[in-house]
Amino acid sequence: MSLEAIEKVTQIEQQSQERKAAAEAEARQIVANAEREGLALLQQVRVDATKDGRKLLQKAEEKAAEKAAEIGRAAEAESAALREAAGKHLEEAAEFIVGRVVNH
Repeated sequence: MSLEAIEKVTQIEQQSQERKAAAEAEARQIVANAEREGLALLQQVRVDATKDGRKLLQKAEEKAAEKAAEIGRAAEAESAALREAAGKHLEEAAEFIVGRVVNH
């Protein structure tokens, strides 16, 4: 082989190695970028999930407070009705008791 052909082959091999090294570096950079973006996306999803969880918890607490207030109002109304009914029969009960004590 002539010296010129050997130099040409050597040059082509060197260029090939340089392209291969550049392609490998670019591939590593693409992978690194994808990992970084993936981690950032995962972090954002976690933040969003935490916010959504807090919102759901707050709504549940609000509904529970509304239900507790509703139950409290119903209990108060029932208690008032029972007191009123007891008050209406208080005089009758007192007369009945006095009558029983006096007759015995």
